[in-house]
Amino acid sequence: MSGKPRLACQTYTWQMSGDYVGRLDHILGLLGRTGFVGVEPETQFLGALADPEAMRAALADAGVELAALCLVEDWLDSEETADERRRADECLAILEHFPGTLLNLCQMPTSRPDDATELRVRQDNLLSCVNAIAKRFHDRGIASGYHPNSPAESIYRTDDDYGILLDGLDASVVGWIPDCGHIAKVGMDPLQKIRDYRSLVCHIHYKDMDAEGTWQEMGHGAIDYHGITQLLVDTGYTGWIVVEDESDRAIPQPDEVTIDDWNWLERELVPIVT
Repeated sequence: MSGKPRLACQTYTWQMSGDYVGRLDHILGLLGRTGFVGVEPETQFLGALADPEAMRAALADAGVELAALCLVEDWLDSEETADERRRADECLAILEHFPGTLLNLCQMPTSRPDDATELRVRQDNLLSCVNAIAKRFHDRGIASGYHPNSPAESIYRTDDDYGILLDGLDASVVGWIPDCGHIAKVGMDPLQKIRDYRSLVCHIHYKDMDAEGTWQEMGHGAIDYHGITQLLVDTGYTGWIVVEDESDRAIPQPDEVTIDDWNWLERELVPIVT
């Protein structure tokens, strides 16, 4: 791993249109024409590249590394269901071929109970599953992190929720993947939240948002990415910064938006991380 953060792209930018599922090869080709040096696919994008040798060859052709693999599940019970465990084990079988690549665990936002007791049960169930999965992967030499999100259905979205989550993660086997856009979406300050829990940060997502809460292309919003990036560098962060553009323009034009995002990053943030 390099001594400074590296820049990668998340496949959700292409997911929003519904036209690119299973087309990681297309995304790799696009990234190879930018300065992004990593990719973080959700499992639905793998297609033929779920075969580790095919993945290795495609990454090499594009000059891109596998920064992380993102597994999205419900995890509603205190233990994984059989299907959830099977899909996690499929990720394990892939990641064993890519030492140093992280597993990004992200819960699908399905529903948020109004009852506080029921909500806490759901939160504890999620923690139980995430900590158990991370321990299983850790025992096989693979690092993991948990990525909270911000839709109204999310069970870890508010400041109080984050306190429960970040105190409940088993830090010996799993880290925190802050998503600066999701943190800002519910009125928290991502810079301060990252500063407060910096020791848990193992991986990070950037997406921009304006002051009214609308997703924007990188550099067109109000999130202080210069300050966040400087904090990461100043505190010795050497992991991945993963860009995940959710702006309206990214739906019909994910390739073009990604190129524009890179151009902004190269001009504004690359000087900080190099």
